[in-house]
Amino acid sequence: MRAGLFIALIAAAWLGGQVQESLAQKRLPASPSETGKALRKESTPRKETGRSADPYTVGFVTGTPQCTEFAIAQDIATTLAGGQETGPRGEVALRVLPIVGNGGIRNVLDVLTLAGADVAIAPVVLVDRLREARTFGDISDKLTYIAPLHIEEFHLLARLEIRSLSELSGKRVNLGDDGSAGAILGREVLNRLGVKVSESNLGPEAALDGLRKGDLSAALLVSGKPLSFLTQVSQLDDIHLLPIPYSKELLQQDYLPSTLRHQDYPNIIAAEASVDTIAIKSALFAYNWPSGNERFRLLEFFVQTLFARFPEFLGDAHHPKWREVNLAALLPGWQRFRPAERWLQQQSGGEAALRKAFGRFLEGKPTANPPDREELFRDFLRWRERNPDK
Repeated sequence: MRAGLFIALIAAAWLGGQVQESLAQKRLPASPSETGKALRKESTPRKETGRSADPYTVGFVTGTPQCTEFAIAQDIATTLAGGQETGPRGEVALRVLPIVGNGGIRNVLDVLTLAGADVAIAPVVLVDRLREARTFGDISDKLTYIAPLHIEEFHLLARLEIRSLSELSGKRVNLGDDGSAGAILGREVLNRLGVKVSESNLGPEAALDGLRKGDLSAALLVSGKPLSFLTQVSQLDDIHLLPIPYSKELLQQDYLPSTLRHQDYPNIIAAEASVDTIAIKSALFAYNWPSGNERFRLLEFFVQTLFARFPEFLGDAHHPKWREVNLAALLPGWQRFRPAERWLQQQSGGEAALRKAFGRFLEGKPTANPPDREELFRDFLRWRERNPDK
């Protein structure tokens, strides 16, 4: 966490002038009660190009330091930093710099405007809405995607006396920073399910403090499980995870059913217990730099390096959400970054070969009492190290 905050502070200092200038020209949209109304049309933002950016550093916009998406960005930054040849002064050909966003509209806006912001993790449904509502004009040719990522679960923390979603009606509920995925999509979900709340827009730490003091009845966090921030919560706080029922009629088009289990949060979910919730898909989006631009060439190198070293992210040292990622998966309605598409088509290795190799590995395992999938996958990675040609 300290390392993440340190990286975030460096990023903030480096881009601070650009952020202030950009947001002075383009303020974030307001957040009325309905998502469709919240994403109001505004003039198309311009990408800053006059100010020179570090030609070796990819700016990676992510969520707050408490979220899993920031941990994913840190995984990429630290892994790609290793294994590179350094110059006479210790310089490397590729660096990845995590930049703190809000996990929602700010992530998209930063990629669209800041010269040093190249890629961002963002919820697919939210980016789709921004495009459809033309909130920032036509962004179809300004954004491209590198790969779909993992799903982000809705974590609804509630005071112990709140036992069902309907009991939150009229209560004060924190949905996260204004413009975040939690604020926009959480508001939409509650409205669809007919639960009218008094909305608060605090950060994660302040929201947790409000829950403990009783100033809030509930607080929503939208991020991939397991969320390390929730290790701060215990059953002694009189806080629990409240189920969010999945309704096909009201939620099927944009949301997925999911489950939070004891192994995800042993500190607040009892053994053998589980909590039903909903989730959204996330993806790694990029600014669609012109092919002759130096940022395009840097992004191409980033993609080639990330894809080639993708198997490294599947081990125990990295976040479990990496095991949900399928680099070759498609994102309907969006154009994939051209070098990423070429890599996937040309490489005999990558995700497709890894899955085939995993299948060959499974053929040699006994069928009786198989170990759980995570343990099996760890065995597989060790097997790959011993058998690199298979």
